[in-house]
Amino acid sequence: MKNKKGLAILMRTRMKTSTDPSRLPLLPLTGKVNQMLTDAKGNAFDTSVPQAAAEEAQGPTKLNPPADSTSYRDFDAVRESMHSAISLNKAEVLDVVLDDFSEGYFSLSFENRRKLLITLAQVYDLNRAQVRDLIKQYLGLELPGGNASESSTVDEEAMLSCFYRVERNLRQVLKPAYEVLFERLNNRPGGLKFLSIFRADVLSILAEENIASLRALDSYLKEKLNTWLSPAALELHQITWDDPASLLEKIVAYEAVHPISNLLDLKRRLGVGRRCFGYLHPAIRGEPLIFIEVALLRNVAQTIQEVLWDTPPIPESEATCALFYSISSTQESTWESFLSNVSLNWLKERCPIYLESFPGKSGMDVMLKLLTSTKFEWISSPELLSALKPPLMRLCARYLLEEKKRGKALDSVANFHLQNGAMIERINWMADRSEKGLRQSGGIMVNYIYRVERIDECAHSYFSTGHIHASNDIRRYTLGV
Repeated sequence: MKNKKGLAILMRTRMKTSTDPSRLPLLPLTGKVNQMLTDAKGNAFDTSVPQAAAEEAQGPTKLNPPADSTSYRDFDAVRESMHSAISLNKAEVLDVVLDDFSEGYFSLSFENRRKLLITLAQVYDLNRAQVRDLIKQYLGLELPGGNASESSTVDEEAMLSCFYRVERNLRQVLKPAYEVLFERLNNRPGGLKFLSIFRADVLSILAEENIASLRALDSYLKEKLNTWLSPAALELHQITWDDPASLLEKIVAYEAVHPISNLLDLKRRLGVGRRCFGYLHPAIRGEPLIFIEVALLRNVAQTIQEVLWDTPPIPESEATCALFYSISSTQESTWESFLSNVSLNWLKERCPIYLESFPGKSGMDVMLKLLTSTKFEWISSPELLSALKPPLMRLCARYLLEEKKRGKALDSVANFHLQNGAMIERINWMADRSEKGLRQSGGIMVNYIYRVERIDECAHSYFSTGHIHASNDIRRYTLGV
């Protein structure tokens, strides 16, 4: 079948899902798979396949619960399974218990997952009574005299032995009991994938309510994942149309910066003049932890439309730059803190008619209403675009160059590029007129440039002093020139 790969991707991918996937049970395909997509001309078309074909395309998985909600496991049973996964030590039954817990967790509703996670964070936290007792013991020990590295008397050796014993015990009791669960799951096939979904649920809860014990659990799990997902264990892979449909499905589903609209769009991003690279981990086969999309161009693009082209690309031999235009994670970049500096009188002088539709007590109020209006009326007015460009470009430059957190760039995307040795080259007005681009950053986009001969220098100065390298054009905005 000529279009077998495309059919498989259509069957496996939920295109442009607006619901947070971490807050839903992972349900398998049932009945028919109906995906509405658009072809190259923008016409909608429907694909429907029977259940057997859908199951064949989807492949076996142990992470999905039964589709029938009546089959969902009882909360108390899953909680007991979790307790057994932490407390049991018999190797012959531990594998069965861990599988039972994993399957049970995915069968829970999100509310019951929330209850289970809070239980895990609070009941299986470290024993602070033991910590306090050991600290008291430690403080009660008498320090040996002299330098411990030199030859010591018998009494000094005995005193040091007491210190070593209490320190060893402290290290043990400072580990929460849930560490056992994390370690055991990580050693199981599919466990690392499970833990990544597990943490996504934790973050969803913390986004709505600040629970100290759950935040501590998240911090602990994050440290573990940082160790297990170290760069040394990652494999760089160029993703092409020849890769399995299951991998290409992930690219479509996880692309969060510039959504992939249809199969033709996907093929373009993997074809001539384009590259896609992903980092894969041996424990999570067929799913990139992060992927980046690249366009080979004659010149650095000023708008995203130049990158997401509809016409044939240039011959690759004519390309002079590689433009990294998408990384899989979404960064909310709408920023409001400096809008209070905008003068209301300044806006009145230039665009009085719009103040009737968007009244406000200050320039901040008016500009916020303009920029956050659901219909984005402001982009239809040449006068308003002209009036808003100077302050917004200056504010954007100031945000990127001057607003910091712990000595580093406040913007997480900027921090990512700067710590890798890039410099801020250019900010582009109305570079992304899509609804998402207007909502997130007022249509402004940024070019970060990596000059091979300066990458080490830029990265070192940023790490050591927080200095942000930028072009003179960018810095002129902050000076009001």
